[in-house]
Amino acid sequence: MAFTDQIEPIKAAALEALQTAESLNNLEDVRIQYFGTNGQFTALLKQMGSLSKEERPAAGKAINLVKSELTKTLNQRREELEAAADSPKQATDFTSPGRRRPLGKKHPLTKVTADIVKSFRKIGFAVADGPEIESEYYCFDALNTPADHPARDTQDTFYINTKDRPLLRTHTSSVQIRAMEKMPPPIRIIVPGRVYRRDTADATHNPTFHQIEGLYIDKNVTVSDLKGTVEFVFKELLGKEVKLRFRPHYFSYTEPSLEIDFSSPLVRKMGKEWLEIAGCGMVHPKVFENVGYDPEEWSGWAFGFGIERIAMIRYGINDIRLFYENDKRFLEQF
Repeated sequence: MAFTDQIEPIKAAALEALQTAESLNNLEDVRIQYFGTNGQFTALLKQMGSLSKEERPAAGKAINLVKSELTKTLNQRREELEAAADSPKQATDFTSPGRRRPLGKKHPLTKVTADIVKSFRKIGFAVADGPEIESEYYCFDALNTPADHPARDTQDTFYINTKDRPLLRTHTSSVQIRAMEKMPPPIRIIVPGRVYRRDTADATHNPTFHQIEGLYIDKNVTVSDLKGTVEFVFKELLGKEVKLRFRPHYFSYTEPSLEIDFSSPLVRKMGKEWLEIAGCGMVHPKVFENVGYDPEEWSGWAFGFGIERIAMIRYGINDIRLFYENDKRFLEQF
């Protein structure tokens, strides 16, 4: 059979198969049958090489016309089947109840942070913020941290590079310095934010966590003001039955420095009588000098604590890593 005589039967069969394809999958089978690697139309194209020079022009023209017609039919049938697949199978009843979409809930850390901020706002504190990528000056130097202090070591702090040593802040105390540089006293601020330390993740530690810092500077500020503020805030957060105690400690940026322990029914459920919850103290005179404040005229206190610690106590959570796993089953409980 001559080459041109083979084209018409294949064309007719292919057109019928394309036009009667009942689904997109069926249409794809037809395409492969005729245009695939081993397809019938592909086999015709492969025969072109065996034709004589005189036969090739006519044969090439005929086969190109057929290919164009089949391709057009294939595309039209595909559009028809796609439209049919997208069209509703039955009329929409607009009076039927809508689908209820699941509602998200606030993350427990977001809720606790909001409650902490709310408690401080009641006594006149404003919220301040600062960058998470800091310099050694704001994170350590201005806060009177010695050059050989262990906190400045690379095994404790995430340094971004070793040239000018930018770092991921290890505490929100760096914002204290920025705030004092920008505004004259009196100052009454809190600084919630994410901080970073080289800790191995376990039930009570994580390389990134959240901290809130409080700073109050005015004339004649005393440790009594600090104790009264701390007691008010923790009773707001954890209940009126909270008891606090203050222990001497050392922080390079406060003098005197204190650690705060607290006791409550929630702590006793954990099998403990007292639990460490915060560090605090009177702002060191050297810190005031670093920002241009006169330590003879101004005094103040600062304290900071971990937001995760408060949330774990408040909600009875025994593993800090649960806050960061984004498990919907965990988050739905709050």
